[in-house]
Amino acid sequence: MATPTTGTPDGKLHIPSMKGRCSDAEWQARVDLAACYRLIEHYGMADMMANHITSRVPDEQGAFLINAYGMMYEEITASSLIKVDHSGAILSKPDFGALNYGVNKAGYVIHSAVHEARPDVDCVIHTHSWASMAVSSLDCGLLPLTQTAMRFLKIGYHEYQGVVLDTEEQASLIADLGQGEALMLRNHGALVVGRSVGEAFNWMHRLELACRAQIGAMSCNSPLRPVPQPVLEETWNNYQPGTRRPYGLMEWPALLRKLDRLDASYRD
Repeated sequence: MATPTTGTPDGKLHIPSMKGRCSDAEWQARVDLAACYRLIEHYGMADMMANHITSRVPDEQGAFLINAYGMMYEEITASSLIKVDHSGAILSKPDFGALNYGVNKAGYVIHSAVHEARPDVDCVIHTHSWASMAVSSLDCGLLPLTQTAMRFLKIGYHEYQGVVLDTEEQASLIADLGQGEALMLRNHGALVVGRSVGEAFNWMHRLELACRAQIGAMSCNSPLRPVPQPVLEETWNNYQPGTRRPYGLMEWPALLRKLDRLDASYRD
């Protein structure tokens, strides 16, 4: 069996396929999650090998997929993902050869807490984009300056407590997220959740746009145009699940086609 090396001629890790080692449902979850990693990279929200996106394993209680710590987002594939449980134990992983990649503890602490507390959530995305880090460091937080930002009118906030390595922080993190879809991690970055990978990506993409627009507007050194509170509330309500189709449902197949045109290796 071929094993990956650090110096392949094509600059890629050649990881043996996991397709025959999991159910069809898990394989599809792997493909979608790998696609999400590639899309986060493509849209400028990746932080090299830091941060994580996780997805619940269908029909397997207490199991979720996470990236191998040491791989760039642009090289994540369906087979490179590691399956872990809520306690952090590795349930299955591919043959990484001498690299022997594992899981980053900080990622596990955050994501396992959300998956365990929110059974309605299938996907969790955490980023350190320049825009989300900037807005998370502003005392005013995310302002409802644009229609896109108004979708996050009731976004949660979690105070910075240091690098998330202590499981004691899980309780406050979950309390601050509540039943919401998005959370600003103060002085840190952003976190979103979704009932599917496509929905979670939609939330993060829009949150990133809202943060970038705010930084752009505030950088102009000109008065910001406020929107009346009743209009803010009505706009926010128009974005709620009961008033529209699920996020990501329409655009996810198109995003996969986009990736297939760019580089279909995420499906490997």
